[in-house]
Amino acid sequence: MSGRAAAHVRGTRPEDLPGIIRLCRTVYPESPPWTDAQLASHLRVFPDGQFVAVSGADGAVVGMAASLIVLWDDYTFTTTWRELTAAGTFANHDPARGRTLYAAEVMVDPAWQGRGVGTQLYAAREALARRLGLLRIRAGARLRGYQAASGSLTVEAYVSEVIHGRRADPTLTFQLRRGFRVLAVAPGYLAHDPESQGHAAVIEWLNPEVARPEDAAAGDPRFQVP
Repeated sequence: MSGRAAAHVRGTRPEDLPGIIRLCRTVYPESPPWTDAQLASHLRVFPDGQFVAVSGADGAVVGMAASLIVLWDDYTFTTTWRELTAAGTFANHDPARGRTLYAAEVMVDPAWQGRGVGTQLYAAREALARRLGLLRIRAGARLRGYQAASGSLTVEAYVSEVIHGRRADPTLTFQLRRGFRVLAVAPGYLAHDPESQGHAAVIEWLNPEVARPEDAAAGDPRFQVP
C-alpha cells in the first residue's frame, strides 16, 4: 500500500457509476449493490450531494458518499433508511424546505481504509452543508460491531459503551471523532444487515456557522456526554 498514489475526492460523474457498483460489491458482498437507476436518480435530483474518492494512480473509485436534503419534520428517529431515501432513489430530496443534509451512504474500499479517504468524504459533506447554509448533517450510523456484542449487551448499552470510549465500533467511533453526537437508536433501520442486526445510531453534526444553542436536538439522555 505504501507505493500506491493517494486518493482525492470530487463530485460524482455519470461515468463513475460502474465503479461505484463495483465498490458496493466489494464492501457489501452479501447485499444488493446500488443500481444504475438509483445512482442516476441521485445525480439527477441532487448532483452536488454526491461524491467519489478516486485513486490518483488509475482513477478507480475507492470511496463514495451519497446525500440528500430533507425536512426532518417529515421523519422521526425511528424512520428506516428505506423511507429516508425513498427506496434509495432520493426522490424525496427537498431543498426548498429542508435544512438537514441526510448522509444516506458512505463507503471506502477495505484496501484503502486507514488512509484518510473517509475523512476526505466527510469533510466534503461538511463543506457542502456550510456552502448551502444547512443547519446540520444527520445519518444512521450502521453499528457494524454490534453483532459480536449482542449476546451480552442491548444495543443501547453497546452505543453507550462506544460513546464513552469503553468499546470501539468501526463506524460510530470514527463518526464521533468527526464531531457527530448520538441522538437515538433506530431499531430496524436497515434490512438484511447481520453485522448491525438492523440497528443504527441516529447521529448529528451541527453547522457551527448557523446553528444556535436551541438547535441542538434533545436526544436520548443515555447518550449525552458532559
